[in-house]
Amino acid sequence: MALYLVATPIGNLGDITMRALEILKAVDIILCEDTRHSQRLLRHYGILKPMQSYHSYNEARRAPKLIEQLKQGKDYALITDAGAPGISDPAFYLARAAIEAGIEVIPLPGASAVITALTASGLPMDRFCFEGFLPAKKGRKTRFMQLKDEERTIVIYEAPHRVKVTLEEILLYWGDRKICIGRELTKAHEEFMRGKISEVKDKVVLKGEFTLVIEGGEAFRKRINQELAEEAG
Repeated sequence: MALYLVATPIGNLGDITMRALEILKAVDIILCEDTRHSQRLLRHYGILKPMQSYHSYNEARRAPKLIEQLKQGKDYALITDAGAPGISDPAFYLARAAIEAGIEVIPLPGASAVITALTASGLPMDRFCFEGFLPAKKGRKTRFMQLKDEERTIVIYEAPHRVKVTLEEILLYWGDRKICIGRELTKAHEEFMRGKISEVKDKVVLKGEFTLVIEGGEAFRKRINQELAEEAG
């Protein structure tokens, strides 16, 4: 009995590993964040396996029952709509429960929007801070202020209907930092916009999913001090 946490493509279906395909074909059940969405990937690779829904609205409630099923000797794979399970997607409750129950938890690495955007950003990537989606309302300003002095490069996700507001808030609370805006990563209309926030914020096309990679506080302060020194002669 084992629980496999299988990373899936974030856009391009070719970005799945051979090992992931082997496991998805071998397990008894595939747990999907959205069975309709995952069906496209599975059909593309000719994988016909029973699927069950496992998403953020039912993960805490369903985890105990799934653990009981795993204890009967079944092998389950958990996939999400895109990327690695547990990274801004469900997986935590089930993985923790499986570990506590003595069930083997086996991660299969693969595509990740965080790493994809970070590596293409041109910003320091030896140390970074991933924040996922910032709070939509309650606690939002507080979170911005808590991150203001974060020295590492900061990576956040954002939805198209809120990305411009978020860019304005980053400019307001953190200053005019360098940013890389990744849109529709690995898909047909993949786009990267790089520069200072003031330079790119009004050029963003409001379609698709966004990953924002923002200059950390330490790099920002050093750059500003250097620019001031150059202006002073």
